[in-house]
Amino acid sequence: MDILKQIADELKLRQTQVEAAVALLDDGKTVPFIARYRKEQTGSLDDQTLHTLSDRLNYLRKLEERKQEICDAIAAQEKLTPELEKAISAAQTLVEAEDLYRPFKQKRKTKASVAKARGLQPLADLLMAQDHKTDPEKEAEVFVNEELEVPDTAAALSGASDIIAETVSDDADLRKRLRNVLSLRGSLTVKAVDPDEDSVYRNYYDHSEPVERAAKHRILAVNRGEKEGYLKVTITMPEGLGEQIVTKTYVKNQSPSGQIVEAAALEAYKKSLLPAVQREVRAALTEAASEQAITVFASNLRQLLLQPPMKGMITLGLDPGFRTGCKVAVVDPTGKVLATDVVYITANSAQAVAGG
Repeated sequence: MDILKQIADELKLRQTQVEAAVALLDDGKTVPFIARYRKEQTGSLDDQTLHTLSDRLNYLRKLEERKQEICDAIAAQEKLTPELEKAISAAQTLVEAEDLYRPFKQKRKTKASVAKARGLQPLADLLMAQDHKTDPEKEAEVFVNEELEVPDTAAALSGASDIIAETVSDDADLRKRLRNVLSLRGSLTVKAVDPDEDSVYRNYYDHSEPVERAAKHRILAVNRGEKEGYLKVTITMPEGLGEQIVTKTYVKNQSPSGQIVEAAALEAYKKSLLPAVQREVRAALTEAASEQAITVFASNLRQLLLQPPMKGMITLGLDPGFRTGCKVAVVDPTGKVLATDVVYITANSAQAVAGG
């Protein structure tokens, strides 16, 4: 990935501007310093653009570093295929990269890992094939083993179901699809912890709106209400839609094996997939709302700072500078800018001549 080109495209800047700004940032220069004293190098990028550029640069570098770590970890397990490596390289976010790594991550002891250790992976694979001719009970008899703590066919089928559920839960493409559907068609649902208790959040005691159209200020408001213990906030999927997506992805038919796969897939959706994507969508909403709040605050502060400095008087403002000269601005009694210029009050003789 060409990070500098991507940033230039996203921020609609010339690549030379991005290259110059990145070089200065990498050299340890701060955003305020670059915005004020290195305008000639960056093409007069302001501090807001530079902050956005810096944040995006750090994120993309972290993403590239993490993708390399993931590839190295999977390669160490000798499971890195060209297709998987290509998918990891194409990941646009850390969440997508982690989803791809999830099936290969060293997990704590889980029901599925215990079932695999008991030799039940082949039974899970057989059930996933969902052949109409397969009799799950009969096939499970082969895997009954007292020494491996598989006392009967029910235990064998239960272990195989755990393996299937983890497979469904670790499906990166399925997670991405559910996340997108929840973002586009889900609802932000808010309920009161105690409907009888009065608070400033009463307007949200029984509130619901589409996630896609949820106002940023309301997201921050319900977050505060939840933190203070007045509200319960959830991101809800349209009734039955998530289950439908999961079953269409994994269930081929209603054979005995297919019914076991369906039950395991729905269990994975309920206990793992849905809570995970709900957390991710909620976090994305909060991040976007917080960024907008900062932007609004900055705009309001700008208007405050641009108020007339002295009532009824024309005012001259001076921003001292040596190498690049002193910036001068004149505003009328209403705050309207009358004139701006650069003067060399501290100029050497050559600059003084050049500046007239």
